[in-house]
Amino acid sequence: NHLRGMQKDDCVLFYHSGDAKEVVGVAKVAKASYPDPTATEGDWSAVDLKPIKPFKTAVSLATIKSEPGLANIGLVKLSRLSVMPLTEAEAQRLAAMGDTTL
Repeated sequence: NHLRGMQKDDCVLFYHSGDAKEVVGVAKVAKASYPDPTATEGDWSAVDLKPIKPFKTAVSLATIKSEPGLANIGLVKLSRLSVMPLTEAEAQRLAAMGDTTL
């Protein structure tokens, strides 16, 4: 549902959810939610992203979990979500941890 709510020009933090599990950069939504053309069944959606800039330092999930100010973000509380909202303060804190500005 969060993916479907994304709008063109929304700022996003890009997170690698594979082995690395880390926030690696900033992107913007280039095209709002649309039906995923690669889905063979089910109700899947996609968005197009435009990379803006990489984090100077990737921020690992372990580092995020150790930060008290980020204890309530979806990535920590509901780690199975692939898309989740952040407050402005949470996004700014993550960017600062990655030695990057939004």
